[in-house]
Amino acid sequence: MSITEQNTLAQNSQRQISLTDAFPSKGKQFHPEMRDEFEVNAPTPPELMRRRARSHYGFIIGGGFVLVVVFIAIFAPFIIPYDPFDQELTKRLIDPIWGKTGTWIHVLGTDALGRDYLTRVIYGARISLMIGFFAAAVSAVVGSALGIIGGYFGGRLDAVIMYLINVKLALPPILVALSLVSVFGGSILALILILGFLFWDRYAVVTRSVTQQIRANDYVTAAEAVGASKLRILAGEILPNVMNQIIVIISLEMAVAILVEAALSFLGLGVKPPTPSWGLLVSEGRSYMFFKPFLITIPGLAIFFLVIAINMLGDGIRDITAPEGRN
Repeated sequence: MSITEQNTLAQNSQRQISLTDAFPSKGKQFHPEMRDEFEVNAPTPPELMRRRARSHYGFIIGGGFVLVVVFIAIFAPFIIPYDPFDQELTKRLIDPIWGKTGTWIHVLGTDALGRDYLTRVIYGARISLMIGFFAAAVSAVVGSALGIIGGYFGGRLDAVIMYLINVKLALPPILVALSLVSVFGGSILALILILGFLFWDRYAVVTRSVTQQIRANDYVTAAEAVGASKLRILAGEILPNVMNQIIVIISLEMAVAILVEAALSFLGLGVKPPTPSWGLLVSEGRSYMFFKPFLITIPGLAIFFLVIAINMLGDGIRDITAPEGRN
């Protein structure tokens, strides 16, 4: 073999070695257990939301406070030994435990009729939470239905719904609530319905906008192509994809409903005594605000912290479920 042939053979061998180094899978059998060390598995949407929830302090603090209030309100009869309507005039206006005349028998003192104040505050949470939740639920049903229908069908139906939304947005909600409550009364059912039909426009605006984006997607077009009914498309294709926005608005509107109910009760147009309500407790305690300020401070702080916690919870839900992961 000549020197030229030997050089050519050596060069070919070096090329084969370099190709084998660059492509190690060539020339040897691939095993399924072999994985690239740089391979990254993308988390699933539920796992991603759990990660965001664990690191979102607003969601944790707000959700924890709301859960505690809900738990105490539900199990109030098993926690508090007193009845919120029992009166004992010999024990009227006792200070809380940190006051001069405070005792552990009545931790938060008593009101002007000798009723245990801690009991009335806890039972007042039941009234405020119930009105806030069901009012937000009624608003969600009415507003979401109108928004989805208008956003999907469009045309004249959408124009009529937009006209109703504009009319509703032009009305001052507090003044309308005062007028309606003075006409229909301040029962709990009346308050839920009045507040429910006052705040539906926010749901309608958001769901209409989202539905207009969803109806152009391929899965909606496919459902229409196979002959699915309009009700099937609205309930099976549109509604599940707008539930995220609806849940966020419910969490925020619930706080607004609680504030409006407290304002109406403070003005004497909301829940009627002796039913305990945080707004009513503030109204009853304003006559003693200079002598027994705890009568308005305690329910006022309860309203403040609950509304802040609900807003923090709503913001947390929005950030956790947002595709871009806002925080």
